[in-house]
Amino acid sequence: MEKFATEKYIAHLSIDCVIFGYKEKTLKVLVSKFIYGKNLWGLPGGYILKTESIDAAAARILKERTALTNIYLEQFKVFGGGTRIVNSPTKELLKSELKKFDKIKFDPETIKWITGRFVSIGYYALVDINKVKPLAGGFEDRLEWRSIGSLPLMTHDHNEIVLSALEALRQNIDRKFIAFNLLPETFTMREIQELYETVYDHSFARNNFHKKILDLGVLERLEKKFTGASNKAPFLYKIKSVK
Repeated sequence: MEKFATEKYIAHLSIDCVIFGYKEKTLKVLVSKFIYGKNLWGLPGGYILKTESIDAAAARILKERTALTNIYLEQFKVFGGGTRIVNSPTKELLKSELKKFDKIKFDPETIKWITGRFVSIGYYALVDINKVKPLAGGFEDRLEWRSIGSLPLMTHDHNEIVLSALEALRQNIDRKFIAFNLLPETFTMREIQELYETVYDHSFARNNFHKKILDLGVLERLEKKFTGASNKAPFLYKIKSVK
């Protein structure tokens, strides 16, 4: 039985990732169903190797869960409350479950290491949900996309981390032109507006919104139009290529 090698990782420091996807006018988050415990959920996360930067660790964790590289990924907040994990209601459950884990050996010192206080670095990622192939990690039964409005009750402070990530997304969505990472390669102006309205949870005046987006100067209009039932088929757009 393989032993969990805590010596490879930086102690008391971890990463939790809020992976945002968008589909059918719904903002979604990729969440993990853990192998242990009854109906216990959390965010995809992991530890930081002593040989890697925190950004490299976050990118690795994202690739392991989504099979994607070159994802839009941003650090948004550090979660380091004095009683974080120490007073978590799932701490004792985790201790008991690790003792009987049959895939990896967890001795008492390792269990103490895993269930001790950790400072978590929060990252959020924006992905085209249609390209993601969710892959469960070593402690996970499966990964699922859940609407941000109907997330399960998650372990430790993970629900709070999601809310903080959403606030960071709202603050940065215009300033950094990042919303388009949630859409396919080509999209209509209406689809952009629906995405913004979903993220901000309110509607925008059509003409003003379209002008605002076009004034950003980051979109290229394609000659090809969206093939829908409407007689006035809308134009398709994509992000301009960087030369």
